[in-house]
Amino acid sequence: MAIGLAYALFAGLTWGGVFIAPLLLPEYPPALLAVGRYAAFGLICLPLAAMSRRNLASLTRRDWGEALKLAAIGNLLYYLCLASAIQRAGGPLPTMIIGTLPIVIALAANRRNHQRDGRLPWRALLPPLMLVAAGIGCVNHAEMRALTADGNVDLGRYLSGAVFALGAVVCWTWYPLRNADWLRAHPDRSPRLWATAQGIATLPLALAGYALLWLFMAAGDDPFVMPLGPRPVFYCGLMAAIGLFASWLGTLCWNEASQRLPTTLAGQLIVFETLAALAYAFMLRGRWPDTITQVGIALLIVGVSWGLRLKPETPAA
Repeated sequence: MAIGLAYALFAGLTWGGVFIAPLLLPEYPPALLAVGRYAAFGLICLPLAAMSRRNLASLTRRDWGEALKLAAIGNLLYYLCLASAIQRAGGPLPTMIIGTLPIVIALAANRRNHQRDGRLPWRALLPPLMLVAAGIGCVNHAEMRALTADGNVDLGRYLSGAVFALGAVVCWTWYPLRNADWLRAHPDRSPRLWATAQGIATLPLALAGYALLWLFMAAGDDPFVMPLGPRPVFYCGLMAAIGLFASWLGTLCWNEASQRLPTTLAGQLIVFETLAALAYAFMLRGRWPDTITQVGIALLIVGVSWGLRLKPETPAA
């Protein structure tokens, strides 16, 4: 349990960095950020795949099909929605909507996987989930108050950002449940091997998406400078960094955690990603969070700590 918790914490710290990438490159289309990140992820996985080619060869066609689905929905589509949301609504709102994932995944897993992982009693699960929800609400209230004080907010663009963030929630509710299904069904398989397989499956999707985006922009006479945009060195460096740390290393750590923790608990630990994203956002702003934001963060931590103390009820034989 302790090792699984440490892996989940490190995964959250690396994933939090992807929330500020769209803010560092606001002039770049979200689709270019998505395909750039996962092209880097796939390229990083190529030498790892060469070293593990015998183990990768043991994966069946069905396994590769599952890796392809996870790559398409949990990687590319998720980050496309997230980057679109952040560029349209700013960092705070999408971060807080994504912050509902511990609640959404815990509820879905408690209903879907209770025969495999045991069921957390709903009455025992409700208080920590309410604390997490209250913490998210506090932080969201503080950020919304700051945004409404700015009279230049484009409400339509802001609301469309919220819709994209909800799309990201749907993608990442599906991904950890399906990913955990495969890992728990294959306890003899290395989580590192499965992370590498997902990277290899992501690479052709990212390259195809990159080519289609380039053709689409050329056909529409888009003024954006392709293939690498107006800041090619910074773009390539940032994509390589999040491809290595957030995509490969983060996926590896999450896979390690998923093999050690019940899905219901693992779902709640995604709150670490929210906390890391908030911390990075405030560092980027160069200011300390206000009191209500600090209260919200404390509620998130207490709620997750409470949830970790709950023991699933073993399903009847």
